[in-house]
Amino acid sequence: MNTNISLQQLGWQSFYQQQLSLEDFEELQCGRIVAHHRSEYIVQLEQQQIKLPITANLPTMTVGDWLLLSAEYSFSRLLERKSLISRKAAGTKVNEQFIAANIDSLFIVSSLNQDFSLSRIERYLALAHQAQITPVIILTKMDLCDDATPLIAQVQALEPYLAVEAVNGLDENSCAALRAYCRSGNTVSVVGSSGVGKSTLINTLLGESTQATAGIREDDAKGRHTTTARSIHFMPSGAILLDTPGMRELQLPACESGVKQTFADIEALAYQCRFSDCQHENEPGCAVIKAINQGDLDTRRLDNYRKLLREQAHNADSLQQKRAKDKALSKMYRQVQTGTRQQKKGF
Repeated sequence: MNTNISLQQLGWQSFYQQQLSLEDFEELQCGRIVAHHRSEYIVQLEQQQIKLPITANLPTMTVGDWLLLSAEYSFSRLLERKSLISRKAAGTKVNEQFIAANIDSLFIVSSLNQDFSLSRIERYLALAHQAQITPVIILTKMDLCDDATPLIAQVQALEPYLAVEAVNGLDENSCAALRAYCRSGNTVSVVGSSGVGKSTLINTLLGESTQATAGIREDDAKGRHTTTARSIHFMPSGAILLDTPGMRELQLPACESGVKQTFADIEALAYQCRFSDCQHENEPGCAVIKAINQGDLDTRRLDNYRKLLREQAHNADSLQQKRAKDKALSKMYRQVQTGTRQQKKGF
């Protein structure tokens, strides 16, 4: 990556400018996290890149974050985020994992093969809507699909004005339509499950083989996971492209409003139910069940709506309990440290 770059080329906007005081301009340096590794952040300044070790004293940050550094390159302050996408950490750990920050458009990548899943696309849409980021659904591997039209129609039916593009990630001309979403200064993040062709698509958009790629497994049409770190790349159009590792598991964090916006059709039907607390099961006068019986609503979509609402509520409670526990532990540690210092002074 070029180490001499302007803030505007990094995606600087008035939203961040308004957070700075005159003293900040005079004494501090502004930078953006362009890569996130296990033990350090890579921060791009206007004149150089620096490595910022990850320590317990730093706030949790991720690729795309803007921060202020002192003249000696020590951390000073994290700027307020314009947007943030996160998930509950994979596995049994009760942690929230940040995926990307300060995103303008979210490229949600899904493949047009056996791995195609409307329910998975709805998960990513809930994240985008929660963060108030413009989603764009990109259906890859069109060259491996005999007839993509029915699948494209199914995705388009999820939301009336949803942007949906079907592409062959290996063909630059096929991906040309995506450049309309990649305006100069805009930050675009690319997310999707492992093996859907994200790295291939990114290489085509960048015009170079930046990301490693791997073919699909013939037995189940699933791709091999190739991207393992979050990183920022610069597109010929002047847009900033933020790649993330493929995610085999996407557990939603607290994002009730995002889920409800993703399923706005069901929410609208629910207002027409006879009972305000209708569970859309066997209640009389249920507009949701009526829509299903009339063929206006798919049972799969209602099932996924219920599932995602339950999941995000459970994870929200778990994360809240963990924060309360961590807060109590921190208070106890401070009390112990204070007591130890007082005892020392008494001797």
